[in-house]
Amino acid sequence: MASSVHRGVAFEHRSLQLLQAHLSMALRRVGGKSDGGIDLVGWWWLPFTTDSDATRRPGALPDTDGLLRRRLRVLAQCKAEKKKFSPKYVREMEGVWHIHSRSSNESDTYPTVALLLSESPFSRSTALHVYRSTVPFLLMHLPNSQSNTTLVSAIGTVCPNPTLTRLVKPLAFHWERHSAASQPTETDRSTSGRPGLWWQGHKLGSWVPDLPDLDTT
Repeated sequence: MASSVHRGVAFEHRSLQLLQAHLSMALRRVGGKSDGGIDLVGWWWLPFTTDSDATRRPGALPDTDGLLRRRLRVLAQCKAEKKKFSPKYVREMEGVWHIHSRSSNESDTYPTVALLLSESPFSRSTALHVYRSTVPFLLMHLPNSQSNTTLVSAIGTVCPNPTLTRLVKPLAFHWERHSAASQPTETDRSTSGRPGLWWQGHKLGSWVPDLPDLDTT
């Protein structure tokens, strides 16, 4: 039992590092018996959809390139299991997302994204459930990193559902191959490239504000 707990905590810490280093997410751990089904919570810092949005949204901050970024609330669940990620976890997260949306006064100002991270692959039924969901979901497969030398190589697949794609448009997720000759498949992506965020035709660098007192609850 202790080993499974240790593995889960280690996976949560690895997920935190990856999300901040590569996807502009500043999250913190809230795991425990009273976590309400959530392991990580915080903010995803993305550019505004339009310039007019930037004038109406509070809490916007410029990144190191002067690009004004908004924040989206992130509720994340991490699963470090050997078996494939089950659809039951998707249903649980949908329930948590709806409860949070009803109870939060910030749901309109700061849209909420449901993030599911798994050390094992997602089952086909899980992927189909997420694809059809009206909740903005992001799936991330982070294979066991014991044989990897970098955080980047530990990223498997990153898959937004259509609801999330519409929410963050024109942000796009692209798989960046290491070489033009490389043609990654679903099974070898973790060794042949990495996911990247692109904004209006340009690679979007990862950035989070250096504000230790910023609320991440």
